[in-house]
Amino acid sequence: MKNNKRLLGFVLILSLFLVTRLYKINEIPPTVYWDEASIGYNAYAISTHLIDEWGDKLPLHFRAFGEFKLPVYIYTTSFFVKLFGLSTTTIRLPAVLYSLGILFFTYLLIRKVIGKDWIGIISSLLLCISPWFFVFSRTGYEATAGLFFFLLGTYLLLQIARNKFYFLFATLSFILSFYSYNSFRIIIPIWFVVLLGFMAADFKKAKRYWVVLAISLFIFVISLIPVWKLIRYDAGSSRLAVVSLERKSDFFKNYFSHFSPEFLFFKGDGNSRSQIPGHGQLYLIEAPFVFLGVWVILKSKKNLAWLPLLMLLIAPIPAALTRESPHALRSILMAPSFSFVSAIGIGFALDKFRRHKSLIIFSIIMVFSLSFRIYMSDFISNYSKVSSKDWQYGYREIFLNYQDEIKDAKKVVISDEYGQPYIFALYYQKFDIDKFRQTVAYNDVSDWGFSTISSFDKFEFKKIGMEDFKKGNLIFVTGEKPPTNLEPNSKIQFLDGIKAFDVYKL
Repeated sequence: MKNNKRLLGFVLILSLFLVTRLYKINEIPPTVYWDEASIGYNAYAISTHLIDEWGDKLPLHFRAFGEFKLPVYIYTTSFFVKLFGLSTTTIRLPAVLYSLGILFFTYLLIRKVIGKDWIGIISSLLLCISPWFFVFSRTGYEATAGLFFFLLGTYLLLQIARNKFYFLFATLSFILSFYSYNSFRIIIPIWFVVLLGFMAADFKKAKRYWVVLAISLFIFVISLIPVWKLIRYDAGSSRLAVVSLERKSDFFKNYFSHFSPEFLFFKGDGNSRSQIPGHGQLYLIEAPFVFLGVWVILKSKKNLAWLPLLMLLIAPIPAALTRESPHALRSILMAPSFSFVSAIGIGFALDKFRRHKSLIIFSIIMVFSLSFRIYMSDFISNYSKVSSKDWQYGYREIFLNYQDEIKDAKKVVISDEYGQPYIFALYYQKFDIDKFRQTVAYNDVSDWGFSTISSFDKFEFKKIGMEDFKKGNLIFVTGEKPPTNLEPNSKIQFLDGIKAFDVYKL
């Protein structure tokens, strides 16, 4: 009976997750961001021609804007694009499915570490409603794939006492995480050493495992060759230098900023693509259970019980190495780590006060439910409005609402102030990749290590000047003072009413 109740509880959590993530997935956020558009168009190119936008056949690193996107999420998306066509939904659906898997392995991992099913269920529920995890789990972020394979690899490695081949499968999972999101290229080597230390007893049986260990090690080393080649020969080091810290002393400041109360419970990540403005990364009600969970772990005599805390301490390292901190996306591993620690704290409270267990459970459910309801209400009602500029909503309006004008224009000139407009032209028009390759022209690489497109076909992307106001041209200008005395034919606004573009049809 208890097992049936726990199974039902877990199924309800997964159902809650799917309902809240799939609801208006193609409308909130209001449009795809440039990274989503890039992932989508490159997946489209792979699904139709087996090449990316640069003409490279089935690459392991997608050059994209020059920042080198990783392949796992793009190839996953290409599968959905092949089946259902290129759309906002097919770009975001893989993130939902990877995140669903993250909930599943969150449950399995904490059950393995703590040995209690119901603590795993609590942990999955906390992650399901987590503000940290929410936006990322319904938008086309590569990090969800990286996190999924990281947790899968961790769980498999903890199972090697049952079957030596789990080590091989764990290695493959870590490689997939490695090729999903850059943060895990830093985390996995550290985490692998930590896990091996905790599993020393299992490796005393290494004579039984040596063939599997050797094969796994060989595969892992082979998987590093494309990474080495990227850094050594393909300008990956230039991009890395751009996002890395200028001063080594900033690392500690950045690291600890991820544990500040302001970031965790009040303001959260300042980037509205990562968090609803005005919300912390965690609910305030979670704070006492985090501290309680840490205290329980520190007192535990069971070695594995320390893994959630160590995972939490390792998680901010990739973000701390970069200029933008605190950074919710680059430290996404903190989301399940906090759910682990909080669930342990809640479990301890319920065990400690068994006489009032029902009251405590009821109170916790009510407060967390109210917190999540407030968060969801704000997300549905306000998020698109307050974040539309950061999601580059103006480009969506250009390519969906001005299709006839674009078709009739001699040349279409678009301001590049909001960044990478070309990818939206490709994405929304499902532009033929061969035609794009034949007509594309590039600007020099920017200070941020990005490559930008200056033109292709009839499109030109630049800072608008008077020379662009010629008969037959369609021009989209940003800024309060366009470089002309002409009155625009129309305007494009962000959802908060702020002007995005003046439109001139000459």
